[in-house]
Amino acid sequence: ALAGESATAILSYYYSGTKVETATESQILRVNIGHLLKSSKVKSDSKGAKLQLFVGALAETQTAEAILTLPSKTTLNVDLSSSHLDISTTRGSKITPITNGKIFTLRWSGTRYMDGAPTVISLTHGASSGKYRYGQIQFRVIKDKSLGNRLEIINFVRLQDEYLWGIGEVPSSWPLAALQAQAIASRTYAVAKSLTIRSACSCHLYGSISDQSFVGFSKESEAIYGQFWKSAVDSTAGQIITYEGLPISAYFTSSTGGVTETSEHAWGTALPYTLSVSDTASADVKLNPRFATWSRQISQSVIAAAFLLPDVISLQVLSLNPSGTVDQIQGTSSAGVTATLTGETFRSRSKLPSAWFSIVIG
Repeated sequence: ALAGESATAILSYYYSGTKVETATESQILRVNIGHLLKSSKVKSDSKGAKLQLFVGALAETQTAEAILTLPSKTTLNVDLSSSHLDISTTRGSKITPITNGKIFTLRWSGTRYMDGAPTVISLTHGASSGKYRYGQIQFRVIKDKSLGNRLEIINFVRLQDEYLWGIGEVPSSWPLAALQAQAIASRTYAVAKSLTIRSACSCHLYGSISDQSFVGFSKESEAIYGQFWKSAVDSTAGQIITYEGLPISAYFTSSTGGVTETSEHAWGTALPYTLSVSDTASADVKLNPRFATWSRQISQSVIAAAFLLPDVISLQVLSLNPSGTVDQIQGTSSAGVTATLTGETFRSRSKLPSAWFSIVIG
């Protein structure tokens, strides 16, 4: 983008042999915004706000009688209790129990579902919080294989605007062509994921880096720059990346080690449009101060857990991929037992920012 390239030129460079074409983007996405939880709270401070809670999973055009209507500055509490959810409200210091059940739907004013004042809701769980302006939210109990029953929270949003306006993958201050390229890539990723609902989250996509970072209204409401991102989304309406007429799996990363990685070496699946290409901007300290160079200290316990060994006394990089990422890395325990991981698996388990690394002991 800094070299004056257009969004389509940027995309054709990083996704070899692809085209940018037009597709439908009016579908409603189920985006998980709270995973494996035990509790959550919702509140709106918007003037004239009205929140309504319904029993069950309401479809897009379905109407029902609300069991609860909340005004501004009243908190809705959703707490997991064994196999169901306990619903209560808090206003001031007063807590009022309401009901319990397995699935609830929340709608609020100023959306496709309810007339009224434009409303922003705040959703908190643990140390995490988010602001949401669009769609509806569903709370449901889902049984996890390891943890048992857990609360899952899903935001139902329209792909073309309500979802894409909330994608927080890149700074909104970036050049327009870079923002447009990201908008097209994010739209493509979502279109490909919209075909399957995952049972573990009752969603098409996670709102985290497991898929794409969806930060809701916080993105478009950024001071000054938020509207730049929104404009990039709107100006590329309907545009997706295709390979031989089909939407691609538009994998992307914030930065590389100066050369992009292929999908085969990153995840084990070869895709014809993910060739390794030069990415010199990522290796420029001025353009990429956080990750052009980086270092991390990893504890003995973390490394041992990564290799599934009781301890690790030595590490050895066995081989590199053509891009320079670690292909195979070996750990050796004090008993002489060795274990080998791919660089990507080691990176993931050790919470490293990249598989472009070398080892320094000491």
